[in-house]
Amino acid sequence: MNNKSTNTLEYLLDFQPISTESIHLSLDKIDQAIQISNQIPNESRQWQTYLNSLALFGFEEWLEQRGTDLTISSDNSSIFNPITSNSISAVCHLNINQFQVCLITTGSFIDDEISIPRAVLDLPEFNHHLYVVMEVQEELEKVAIYGFISYADLIHHKTQVNLLPDEEWNYQIPLSCFDTEIDNLLLYFRCLDLSEITLPEIQKNSENLAAAKPELKKLLPQLSTQNLWELIDWEQGKTLLTNSELLKWIYDWQWQRSIESENIPENLLEVAESQENSLNDLKEYLPDLLNILTEPTINVGRWLRNELDNFANQLSWVLLPELPELSPMRGTYSPTEEIQAIIRELPQNGADIPPHARGAYQDLLLGGIPLRLYALTWSLVSGSTLEWMLLLVLSAPIGMSLPEGIKLRVSDTTGILVEQKLNYYEDDFYLFAHVVGGWNEKFIATVFLTPEIQETLPPFGFSPEY
Repeated sequence: MNNKSTNTLEYLLDFQPISTESIHLSLDKIDQAIQISNQIPNESRQWQTYLNSLALFGFEEWLEQRGTDLTISSDNSSIFNPITSNSISAVCHLNINQFQVCLITTGSFIDDEISIPRAVLDLPEFNHHLYVVMEVQEELEKVAIYGFISYADLIHHKTQVNLLPDEEWNYQIPLSCFDTEIDNLLLYFRCLDLSEITLPEIQKNSENLAAAKPELKKLLPQLSTQNLWELIDWEQGKTLLTNSELLKWIYDWQWQRSIESENIPENLLEVAESQENSLNDLKEYLPDLLNILTEPTINVGRWLRNELDNFANQLSWVLLPELPELSPMRGTYSPTEEIQAIIRELPQNGADIPPHARGAYQDLLLGGIPLRLYALTWSLVSGSTLEWMLLLVLSAPIGMSLPEGIKLRVSDTTGILVEQKLNYYEDDFYLFAHVVGGWNEKFIATVFLTPEIQETLPPFGFSPEY
């Protein structure tokens, strides 16, 4: 540990060591660890998640036995987030007395070096104040704490010896680097100021993701259930690991690969059956997700102030006048009259539009076919909840029907929300889709004619104050 931390601890209190013993695991905790690991779609990662779960439960029990002055919070731990556990083989985001703690788990045999995932050392999103090595004696149903190291000391060692990661995105750290006086760990929790161990600030990586987008769009559908390092390089990997939406896509994709290859153990069938999206759905959705995360946004919130943002202007969106009282006359000679005619029919389809809604439209040319996309928006306020509605209407030119098989798809960062398709027996003049979300949520729309002929619009967002 560094000199500053050591000097601080030496005079904080006269400490009497407590003997360190193994922590016995209850059957309930073992069963819980099994249930947690069953949520991982890869056998080797299931086993690691099982060991990590046992390590967490044992560590929590050890802390509880050491006194009531230790505040333990594991609700945000990666163990309870299978999306993260599926990609990072450590227990991340454990909070002890405000210290961020990472548990590194080994089996019952410890080598001369400890394998630490590169992500928890090189990515600020997964940096921790303290790293604790846990020995899991699974066959004996016991857990023991081997040693610990601070982030500062870990980085010092890495720099001093010019430590490089291996091809599996792990660093091998000598055992001699770890403090094996476990009671010193309690001193850290009780006495050390958080400011003594400075962690790097988290930086936005949207530019990195935008640069990696073409390759990720091509590579990610090639994933089966293997580890990320087997398919992509670290630069692409760190972009994925720091993006929760893409990690979720990978998690869902790997589950579906297991399901559709019928490579699912009997004990995991119930978990597998809860997966909603097919491989085809996820493959279609991936470009939508990448675009939402990287493309500039059309701010429809400005429409409520009778304004188009610069980006919408560049894309030739046209702001519609305020919606007037609808007359019985059915006019279809101008965009305003056309949207009036469409609006009259929408309440029959479950879309009631309030008077304060505002809209705009953009003309499209898809496969040589002229189309028009209307977008209407309005705010929804219920108590302290701020939401907004987006209504999209895809129409054909006057006197024409939409082409057979055309689709309108709307997605957000969780998946495909709506997909409307014109069937061969229908003779509709429009397709519509309406979605609702929080003010921080975005939606993206795709007009689809064939796999080769489709157009995805930039994301729609709602920030009326900007």
